[in-house]
Amino acid sequence: MTRDELRRYAVARAFGEPTDLLAAIRKLGYVQADPIRAPARAQDLILRHRVNGYGVDDLENQYPQLPLIEDVLHNYGFLPREHVTLLYPRMLSSRWRNFIDEHRPLRRKLLDYLGEQDEAHPREVERRLGEGARVNGWGGTSSATTLMLEALHREGRACVRRRDNGLRVYARAPPREAALSPVARADGLIDLVINLYAPLQERTLMRVFSMMGTHKPEVDFARRIEVQIKRGKYHRSMVDGIAYLYPAHEVVTDCAGDAVRFLAPFDPLVWDRARFEHLWGWAYRFEAYTPPARRERGYYALPLLWREHIIGWANTSLEAGDLRVQTGYVSRKRLRGSTAAFNSSLECEMEQYRCFLLGSTQPAASAVKAVSPP
Repeated sequence: MTRDELRRYAVARAFGEPTDLLAAIRKLGYVQADPIRAPARAQDLILRHRVNGYGVDDLENQYPQLPLIEDVLHNYGFLPREHVTLLYPRMLSSRWRNFIDEHRPLRRKLLDYLGEQDEAHPREVERRLGEGARVNGWGGTSSATTLMLEALHREGRACVRRRDNGLRVYARAPPREAALSPVARADGLIDLVINLYAPLQERTLMRVFSMMGTHKPEVDFARRIEVQIKRGKYHRSMVDGIAYLYPAHEVVTDCAGDAVRFLAPFDPLVWDRARFEHLWGWAYRFEAYTPPARRERGYYALPLLWREHIIGWANTSLEAGDLRVQTGYVSRKRLRGSTAAFNSSLECEMEQYRCFLLGSTQPAASAVKAVSPP
């Protein structure tokens, strides 16, 4: 492949025909979650391009009725329930092992509570069993009961039953199927990650497994990748000296067309920042945790995809019930000869985004505020 071919392939396989929510998540294999709502959460922004008529919080609202799980892969997100065997058994990190060891009586009380109750709402559990606050993984504080519920979740003893306005409500985890062999688990994880991010830089694939830490099986992943390539399951292509992996027999239809899309910061097309820079020639950074004075593009800037090119970003907000969109561009050269088509597609994307956030009965979106390219 050339870089142009690789870019077209990446965009084409990222956005097929929209489908229903469960089918879309099964096709992706995994949807990354993030708690920031600006003005929508990452999981909703990812799914809105892939699910017919998707609206904010549809995943949260439909989750209890769907065969899905919330869990940790290389980061936290949503997976089809059939993938649970790829995640367990697993060893907890030292942080969680130490927390459990220091709070064994609380752990026993919570296991008893989960055995007696249909669900465990953190606020109710704190009221019944509360033991005060503890330092959480973000440097802040959370109640000891909430942290123990999360520890039991990571241990596989609890699961997320539903959400209450974004807050995880737990239940006792159902019995798991027989564990896969380490090799079968490793091969399944390789399938899952390549399917999600292909065409994927091979060094990024290895970084994903490194991010899994003690959650992954003790297997030589590099060797398993070579085995799958030799079996013809995946191709490896060298593009500009970079090794890319992708399914060997996949057929995708180019559906870029004259489309503008506002992408989530963690969309599969965007997530691998090294691939992003290679394919689109500029560095996108998620700046929500960057001090305001050092931000270049905005608190929650959404990469702006036009046809097969990510040409800039959009900052969106709701003000008095109206949608405000501010755009910025790395370069306008991709718009030469197509400005009218781009402007029309941008207006269409703004309207679809407004409907996604508010529903079609709300006031129409305002005009875009232009931002000069850097």
